[in-house]
Amino acid sequence: MSSHLPAALLDSLAGLPGYNRETFERVHAAAEKITSLRLNPTKIKSPEKAQQVLQSLSAAGVSKVPWNSEGYYLPARPSFTFDPFFHAGAYYVQEASSMFLEQAVRATVDLSAPLKVLDLCAAPGGKSTLLQSLISPDSLLVANEVIKVRAALLADNLTKWGAPNVVVSNNDPRDFSRLPGYFDLVVVDAPCSGSGLFRRDPELVSEWSPENVTLCSQRQQRILADVLPAVKEDGIVIYSTCSFSAEEDEVILDWLADHFELENITIPLEEQWEIIPTVTHKRNCTGYRFYPDRLKGEGFFIACFRKRSGGAVRRPKEQKRVALTARQRDVITPWLNIPPSYQYFLHQDEVLILPPLLAAEMPLLQQQLYIRKAGVKAGQPGQKELIPDHQLAASMLVSDDLPAVSLNLQQALQYLRKEDPGVTTGVRGWSLVRYEGMNLGWAKFLPNRMNNYYPKELRILKEITGV
Repeated sequence: MSSHLPAALLDSLAGLPGYNRETFERVHAAAEKITSLRLNPTKIKSPEKAQQVLQSLSAAGVSKVPWNSEGYYLPARPSFTFDPFFHAGAYYVQEASSMFLEQAVRATVDLSAPLKVLDLCAAPGGKSTLLQSLISPDSLLVANEVIKVRAALLADNLTKWGAPNVVVSNNDPRDFSRLPGYFDLVVVDAPCSGSGLFRRDPELVSEWSPENVTLCSQRQQRILADVLPAVKEDGIVIYSTCSFSAEEDEVILDWLADHFELENITIPLEEQWEIIPTVTHKRNCTGYRFYPDRLKGEGFFIACFRKRSGGAVRRPKEQKRVALTARQRDVITPWLNIPPSYQYFLHQDEVLILPPLLAAEMPLLQQQLYIRKAGVKAGQPGQKELIPDHQLAASMLVSDDLPAVSLNLQQALQYLRKEDPGVTTGVRGWSLVRYEGMNLGWAKFLPNRMNNYYPKELRILKEITGV
């Protein structure tokens, strides 16, 4: 059987646990496209709503991703671009194997505790949105991306997800050594040679080479060495790649065990999942391999460690915070539905809403990191009214008492293209725009027209056909 896969890759996998060359080549030749997504539990609060969203995507029904509480397979890939639920943050389209991160987190940390979590290589946001769904509301997630344009995409996806306990940073991994012993959990989904995604994205095959695998392995070591000082004593490091190569997987685990005070942790598995445990020859570290010929997902590798030593946490000098005036508070309060413990943070004339832990940590994070997004941006308080930000509409902090206009599918898509959907309404002034009870954004209704405030950079550009 001929295969488009590099012979050097196939040869290098011989002898690895769970590898069967014949079925591995066959599943890649078949090139089946698997579509999976994860529902957003902060926005989808009832089984009926979940059913409605999933039914709208697949009339033929869906099946569960077995290792993720919110994950589903769709029998065919719909056009997510033309689904208002997608733009409302009802779900995140994510590769099924990588959703196993949930099991790794549940096996290693106490999710009822207030945790400080770092997703180091976070764009476009699949693992960040998953982590945010797992941690408690009084925890804090820092989602970091070193590449600027990808950090912007990450911020957009986390805005859509709607959670306030998140910071998006745009930093090099080595910058986190300025936060010694800070994080309870660090997830490093490292840049890799990408062989695990060959079935989904065959164009990656031409970029693969043994030399690139070696380069990736060196880069992975550098990233891990840079970020490890930021993990606290007894903190957890979860390492993953979408590569099949031992040089980026098992070899990295031995390198970690050799050079750092780290204890490998195993993850409980169900036999029917067909996830393959692999134990390194040198240091007996366990990792987990995902093969597309054995399970419904792409190639993936993951392993967990507990850090056995940690530096002292550095505290910042207290900074004076700019308080809101009484008038600004009066302008902004009617727009919000927030617990009394949440704090206002004035940043360049705009009001951010921060949960307590994020508010307490913000001065330190601002000193040490380049922050793209923090909490929920409520908007700009003017003399008479708030000019609301899109982040507020997308969040779970917006008041239920505000005016809202509901759109049908055709109107919602026009709104998402930043057009006027031609709605007849008695509403005047600012209003939320909704589709099936879920907020899409803001509009301002004037006597003879509607001003569409959907962010220009998020608008649908594709032509709408057959809707």
